[in-house]
Amino acid sequence: MRVGAPIQNSEFGIQNSRHEFLIPHSKFLIPFLALVFSIVVTAAAQDSAKTVDDGVYTDTQAARGAAVYDAACTGCHRADLGGATGPSLKEQRFAREFAGKDLKTLFTKIATTMPRNAPGSLGDNVNLDVLAHLLKENGFPAGSQELTTDALDGIRVVPGRAKPPPPIGDFSYVEVVGCLTTGPQNTWMLTRASEPGVPVPAASAPSTPAATAKPLGTQTFHLLDAMAYAPGDHKGHKMYVRGLLIKLPGEQRMTISAFEMVSPTCS
Repeated sequence: MRVGAPIQNSEFGIQNSRHEFLIPHSKFLIPFLALVFSIVVTAAAQDSAKTVDDGVYTDTQAARGAAVYDAACTGCHRADLGGATGPSLKEQRFAREFAGKDLKTLFTKIATTMPRNAPGSLGDNVNLDVLAHLLKENGFPAGSQELTTDALDGIRVVPGRAKPPPPIGDFSYVEVVGCLTTGPQNTWMLTRASEPGVPVPAASAPSTPAATAKPLGTQTFHLLDAMAYAPGDHKGHKMYVRGLLIKLPGEQRMTISAFEMVSPTCS
């Protein structure tokens, strides 16, 4: 071979010499570039895809779905979606079954298999309402437009989040810490108590460290059934109480489902 002469590679279309490196038209180059372009476009489309986190249903739609779910689905899946004879429809089970798929997969599951005693009997609009309820219960926000069947293919499911706790109000189930003292007419009061908070779901005595570590506050609660817990043994103690909050004009009352001493002093 003559030194310095170009080296031809007819298969790949590469022409090399001492001073140049050229890639002319190649039967491999165009398909390769097409493949790269396809991968880039697909990745970009996935990154920009709409998800259930983008407000794809309305609160009104979810409310309609809640009524249907309560009538047709709770027997198998429970009111809190936790599962009974049917699988759980939230948290880890929801993520494992549907995360990463389009929303139509979940809709089709509902439309073709539910309710168990009459699959496919609810109709698309009702099934969309139920789907909106499931999204809300899995912590996804509502939006301004109702969910439609035409939109399902373009919406990707992502793992759910814990549903935000409802605001604390009358008849809320709460936990507090405060100082146990006697009140008028042989009543028992929790004074200098913390602001009521929502207990950890499915909590049972003993209390959690985070709950008992709460600082004292300015609230006062009349403990309705304190006599069942030998309150005289804990007079002046810092106590943890969990129960139902009842708000009356000029007074806050609590029933007791958990009653635990946090500290023998309340200073």
